[in-house]
This record gives sequence, structure tokens and C-alpha cells, in this order.
Amino acid sequence: MPLKALTLTERPDLEDEFERLADAGWPRFLRQRDELGHGQHWPSLYTTFADFQFSILEGHRVVAIGHAVPFAWDGTSAGLPDAIVGIFRLALETRRAGHRPNVLSALAAIIDPTARGKGLSGEVLKAMIAIARQHGLDALVAPVRPTLKTAYPLAPMERYVRWTRTDGAPIDPWLRTHWRLGAEVVRVIPRALVIAGRVADWEDWTEMSFPDSGPYVVPGALQPVVIDRERDEGRYEDPNVWMLHSLTGARA
Repeated sequence: MPLKALTLTERPDLEDEFERLADAGWPRFLRQRDELGHGQHWPSLYTTFADFQFSILEGHRVVAIGHAVPFAWDGTSAGLPDAIVGIFRLALETRRAGHRPNVLSALAAIIDPTARGKGLSGEVLKAMIAIARQHGLDALVAPVRPTLKTAYPLAPMERYVRWTRTDGAPIDPWLRTHWRLGAEVVRVIPRALVIAGRVADWEDWTEMSFPDSGPYVVPGALQPVVIDRERDEGRYEDPNVWMLHSLTGARA
């Protein structure tokens, strides 16, 4: 059955589907919505930036969604935000200041768990590129969370992004999807998300016990969670990778 991408502006009645899929594919500890800007910034996706939120339909069924926002970028590596919440802020600042956005930034590509294994992540990415072109933007940038990195939590992200297969493609499937569509790595984002909570919170989120202070490998985490029993705190820094899909030859 053919796939169709429709923006929230075109199909506002599908907003409930965005909420249905909002947490799909995210480990529980990453669903702390204040850090993701849900309380302050996330509602703007459905109002201010509705043209850039879209669903992928297979017939009448929503099988994937994409979130993105446009902003004005100076073309430098340093000009890209150091955290996911910074993407929201830059997009809103661009809008308030009346500046012309020149890039579209991905925020999330979420696949319905029942529709995985069909190459839909690539379709979401292609839809983002198409939307960027439709709005006359110069590039799509993406803070990529490598999907296979969970299997290598002790490897620094700076090394992991350089790991390749014999054909030269990235070893990571999500990085590879971007690479096949012409993207290049700009830089690592060491702390794209920072999740902090009490030790009891972390034990609840992960269904694990943390009897001593120190680093712990946690399912779904890209690097260890650091537990401090004396301070009753667990802290996790989620590293991402900025990738650039140039639509006009732009380079970081």
C-alpha cells in the first residue's frame, strides 16, 4: 500500500495520533518531558510550527510521525544548539525576531511499534527533506540518536561515529540511513538531553537496583548512568550527533 506524508496543517484531525505515538521507542527514563521542553516549548509544534509536523499514512493508518522546526543558522558547527531544548529556543527566537529561517532541524522520527521493519525511518527522513525543500530551506540538520549505540555504551560517541562497515557505510543503522541520503557528520552533541532524578526514580524508570555509587550500564542508554547514593541522585547525559543534509551545497 502506498505511503503518504501529510502535515498537521493539512490534517489537524490527526493530532491525537501524534500523542499516541509520542513515547513509542523511547526508554522510560527519556520520557521526562520537562527536559524535552514539553511543558514550555512542545505545544508550539502543534500551533506555531504545524507546517513542519507530519504523519506518514499507510492507507488510513498513521504508521509514523515526524517532528521538526525551522531556524536561522549561521552555517557554523558552533551555531548548532548544544541541547534538544536549544533547538526549540532557536526556532522560537528566529520567529520572534522576524528572521528568515534557512534550515529545518529534525526533532524526532517515531515509528509505530507495530509497523517497524518496513524502512519507515527512511521515509520519515525523506519527508523532512521534502518539507525543507518546499519551504525553500538550504538544509536539513538532525540531532541523531544512534540506535545501535545502546549495544556499545562504554565506547565514546566520538569514536563510535567513525565506526564503519566494509563498504564504508556507518555501522549504526540510523546514522547509515542519513548517510545514504547524503548526510555528513558535523559534530557530536555530548549532552543533547540531561536526565537527573533521585535514585528511587532511576530504580523505578529502569527496574534495576543501584546499591552503590558509580556508573551503571542501563538498557536503552547510550552511555552509563552515574549514581551518587550520598546525594541521592542519578544523572544521565544522552549524546547525539549533528548531521547535515545540504540541499544547496551548504557546509558546516
